[in-house]
Amino acid sequence: MAEVKWHEFASAQPLAEALAETVANRLREAIEARGAAVIAVSGGSTPPPFFNALSRKELDWSKVTVTLVDERFVPPSSERSNARLVAHHLLQNEAAQAAFIPLYRECDEIRDAAAQANAAVSALSKIDVVVLGMGTDKHTASFFPDAGNIRDILEQEDGDSVLCVEAPSAGEPRLTLSVPRVIGAPFVALHIEGIDKKDAFNDAIAQQEGTLSPIRAVTERLGKALHVYWAPKQDKTP
Repeated sequence: MAEVKWHEFASAQPLAEALAETVANRLREAIEARGAAVIAVSGGSTPPPFFNALSRKELDWSKVTVTLVDERFVPPSSERSNARLVAHHLLQNEAAQAAFIPLYRECDEIRDAAAQANAAVSALSKIDVVVLGMGTDKHTASFFPDAGNIRDILEQEDGDSVLCVEAPSAGEPRLTLSVPRVIGAPFVALHIEGIDKKDAFNDAIAQQEGTLSPIRAVTERLGKALHVYWAPKQDKTP
């Protein structure tokens, strides 16, 4: 089990600022080391304050590529699109210069979209920063406990970087980075808010080894510290 490092804050905004500063520093280090940086971010209602704060950080955003940890199989015009969320909150201000690799592709079949996204993500030499979210059902990325192939997903050692996931609790079919791609990043953070999510995470970590809990499975395989950024409640999104 990876070491879990907690970063606790009074509310969402100071959390967002601190996480943005840490991530910006990691991106700067990657740019200095190899001339480029890549970050994969998650969607949902929690990230907008973090995205807004990160978008204002001064660094060479022209050398940064942003992609998604996971995405619903919906076009960016949909209010449920993570690409739309990132465009509205992260790819603004200083970060407007960053490149963006979407997971959604305009295809009739999700498997065709996954193949196109996989080619684009696999071409990246490295993902430097991954920022995960988590549901109270203990899913992270689009690793849903009720997906028919969840055990295969969580135990994957190699293969495609982008996978299809279908689960009753997920709503739409999903596209997600694979576990190896997620855990391969040098810096992995989990951004969660609310007592219910803190309790869910602690319960997952306390479960017996081998229990089918996606966030535990990812943490078990991480091989480095998981940085958990947590606040007890959300502030109103700026």
